[in-house]
Amino acid sequence: MDSELFERAPIPKAYFSLAMPVVLSMLVTLVYNMVDTYFIAHTGDTNMVAGVSLTAPVFTVMIALGDIFGLGGSSVISRLFGQHRFADGKRLSVFCFYAAILTGILIVVLGLVFRDQMLTLLGATSDTWVPASEFYTLIIIGSPFIIVSMTPTNMLRTEGHAVQSMIGSIAGTAINVVLNPLFIHVFGWGAAGSAGATVIANILTDAYFVWFLLKRSPNLSIDPRLMFRKDDAPRTTTDMTADAMTADASTAHTRPTRGRLDITGAEIRDILVIGIPSAITNLTQSVGIVMMNLFLLPYGTDTVAAMGIALKVVMIAVLVFVGFAFGAQPLIGYNYGARNMVRLAGIMRFAYAFLCSFALVMTVVLSVFDRQLMRFFIADETIITLGAGILRVQLLSLVCVAIVMVTTCTFQSTGKALGAFLLSIGRQGVILAVTLFIGSRVAGYNGVIAAQALADLVTAVLAVVLFVVMLPELRGSRGISSASSS
Repeated sequence: MDSELFERAPIPKAYFSLAMPVVLSMLVTLVYNMVDTYFIAHTGDTNMVAGVSLTAPVFTVMIALGDIFGLGGSSVISRLFGQHRFADGKRLSVFCFYAAILTGILIVVLGLVFRDQMLTLLGATSDTWVPASEFYTLIIIGSPFIIVSMTPTNMLRTEGHAVQSMIGSIAGTAINVVLNPLFIHVFGWGAAGSAGATVIANILTDAYFVWFLLKRSPNLSIDPRLMFRKDDAPRTTTDMTADAMTADASTAHTRPTRGRLDITGAEIRDILVIGIPSAITNLTQSVGIVMMNLFLLPYGTDTVAAMGIALKVVMIAVLVFVGFAFGAQPLIGYNYGARNMVRLAGIMRFAYAFLCSFALVMTVVLSVFDRQLMRFFIADETIITLGAGILRVQLLSLVCVAIVMVTTCTFQSTGKALGAFLLSIGRQGVILAVTLFIGSRVAGYNGVIAAQALADLVTAVLAVVLFVVMLPELRGSRGISSASSS
């Protein structure tokens, strides 16, 4: 455990040490998604392309389920590490690992039993049924490996192993990129080949993480024996004192007797109340795109295509924001758990200032090169013109997106479940639905393309209000001024 990095290193150094590897992982994943689409599209089989596209949300759901124990667990564990309760953190890391496995097994059973119903729900037709079924079936079979991979990816950063977490993610992506063309084009396995490459890459990624947890991690584990009580000794004074210092008293627990599971309901709740909003954040991204497309359809398919490409460009910036914001989650959680509010205030000042400045730069750069960016994806001048206009509108709210991302991460890191949940369902969920409905009726097409920017603005205002209300300990001028010198 690199306590120096979390407790005493200069804030910019600590922040970037933890966040940069996450940003790089995000960018590599973005490249993979584009390359994967290219390999499928290069087959020239439109039914295969459509079938894989229809079932792609299943993979998104698995990532969201993995985040329940990955992000939820890392939030709780980082706060425990801040209190120097390393044994408790280690014990919960084991629980998160095996809970993810059990969740994956449940998905396998349910996914295969209800395969036909799910394919129908996803929109598979007689033309797309075969490729959709091939992709869906293999992805479902591999779901335990996909879901589990998200757990150590996030938890390793609680110990300061951000680079090792990045290595696992990038290695898995690289393997996937190599296997995809081999399985799809050389072996001729089509949609099944794409899914198989994804599953194999996740299996190898999991193998790397298991090796690292067994050989290199002193405070995290996968040893199932740690989840069970070894003796009936009462809790120590140190344990009780640590609980008294805990920001969220629900992390305190009474250990069960010998032979019983040593994980309390309160601990599971603490993981779920942070992990579930994290999962919802992933799911609402897909929901937001679907809603946007539905409101654009009356204006023609060209507008849908233009919006789709514009959102891909915006997603580049958003993924960088996510990496910088959530990469610092262990740093925020550790100092909140340690009740080091002076340093935490400094971290928050730096995070908001850096990401908002970065958002302004990205707004200017992407706006200047809007047509060139659109032309990279498509040659149709009509769609390029439409998309450039849409892109400029979407970019107006990048600073708001940065504020929302940092605040959401802070709530997740500090165990503020309600704040994290409200922001999770807001930006691309409930608030977007409202702005789409009002915008389409007040301003028609222009109201639809401006809806996301308006939703970002409203969500950013909500984020500021929630931050002030839910983290009053960071409002003091004394803490903030002192933090600037740390």
